[in-house]
Amino acid sequence: MTFPVISGSSYILVHAPNIMMAAGTTQLLEKSNEKSEYFRRAPAHIRSFNDALAYPPNQAYIGNISLEELKNHKRPWYENLLQGARRFGPYGEIMPEDEFYGLMAISDAFDLVVLEKSFVAQVKEKLSVHPFITKNDLSRIKEGIDLANISRLVESGAIELNFGGRLVGCVKKAHDRDENLSAHTMLENTVTKASAVLALKYLIKNSDISPQNIDYIIECSEEACGDMNQRGGGNFAKAIGEVVGCGNATGADIRGFCAGPAHAIVNASALVSAGIFKNVAVVAGGAVAKLGMNGRDHVNKGIPLLEDMLGGFGVLVSSNDGKNPVVRTDSVGKHAIATGASPQAVIQSIVFDPLDKLSLKATDVDKYAPELQNPEITEPAGAGDVPRANFKMIAALAVRRGEIEKANMESFIEKHGMPGFAPTQGHIPSGVPFIGHARDMMLEGKMTRAMIIGKGSLFLGRMTNLFDGISFIIEKNRGIVPGKKAAEGASEAMQTEDITGYLAEAFREFAEFLKTRGKGDGSK
Repeated sequence: MTFPVISGSSYILVHAPNIMMAAGTTQLLEKSNEKSEYFRRAPAHIRSFNDALAYPPNQAYIGNISLEELKNHKRPWYENLLQGARRFGPYGEIMPEDEFYGLMAISDAFDLVVLEKSFVAQVKEKLSVHPFITKNDLSRIKEGIDLANISRLVESGAIELNFGGRLVGCVKKAHDRDENLSAHTMLENTVTKASAVLALKYLIKNSDISPQNIDYIIECSEEACGDMNQRGGGNFAKAIGEVVGCGNATGADIRGFCAGPAHAIVNASALVSAGIFKNVAVVAGGAVAKLGMNGRDHVNKGIPLLEDMLGGFGVLVSSNDGKNPVVRTDSVGKHAIATGASPQAVIQSIVFDPLDKLSLKATDVDKYAPELQNPEITEPAGAGDVPRANFKMIAALAVRRGEIEKANMESFIEKHGMPGFAPTQGHIPSGVPFIGHARDMMLEGKMTRAMIIGKGSLFLGRMTNLFDGISFIIEKNRGIVPGKKAAEGASEAMQTEDITGYLAEAFREFAEFLKTRGKGDGSK
């Protein structure tokens, strides 16, 4: 068996406070209530771009600080901002909202994003020095129109785009009667597409690959594009690849609520392992609906509106090169339909069942990456520290299985867990934000094995009460197995490699033992 590898990853954030106030679900609900105290108070809790930039979890997300540094940084993080925080990081960037409006216009294929004339000039000047925005990209931004005309469009139902306290543009509806092509939906879909475009651009750069060498794209956000005859029909994947120049790629969308990215990477790994495609890009953009989702609680607790960030990511799954971390396709954890929703059943199925297949114990995984929501976002809303709750469940079942002592649960969590650092964008936190950090540590020889865990709430769609979960293990690459052609860039199953290495070591030890015995009594 040959395993595919994670040959690159990217992570981007977009500071989007104005989109949050105009279209975030919580804000829309509160806006419709004329007596809403929250909507009146919320603007005073909006962060500046510089504060969002210096927020430690955001810097960890784009790779500028390690998760160990984040864990040791004084909390609350929103009161202890980083000095000298950088916009660009090893994995991606944190983009300001005005430039993102320009990227939305670049990603717009039907002239639905309309910007004001002077604003177009300003944003094109800014984007002209962006490392990954090309002249061809800039040429896609249409000439702006007068502010009066934009105001009339907003009065007719377009969704406003504000920046710096003024109206600078809007997103129009794409059909007069189709709710699936309403202005609000087109805003959501354009934001998802544009943020995924940015993530894919970084993925291509980080993976040192030509866009033409990407064979297939899987998009796995929580939005769905389509019209009244095929709601959610897609295809974000090809639309994103078109903007980025992946002319040789095809692709499709995968949806699975928060677990969607994990499902997508498993599918990408299967396509590569089967030899159908050599390079499969898994990408996702942000979710407008989740902006300010817990805003009421943040305002009531007197803290900033921390859910002002759109998230995006990309992961490139490729044929084994003997170097990059492998995806263990021989041991994928799944929450089956008949599994049940009890915490023990869930953890057994998606954590311990795949470990049992490989005869591994809980302690054989260096790091577990379940739902990695930033606790400073979820704790004020009463949801607690979600990552830590997952680590406690893993530790508790490890105790029940006799793999660790009860007294060692806290030390297990400390060693094998990590702080939550991802924005609550639904699909974004579910395991995948750690892949970039894990890949780096494996390439540096600091880690052997990590488990990425995706979990989802299927009952939200009102079609089933089922829960969902899927997991996969990534491991340090052991290199090309002797006897295989280097050109194949493939390794045998890790079990075979482990046994081979174990036997070689055992033979060496036995040879030394025989030498010692020979010196002592002349025996062979």
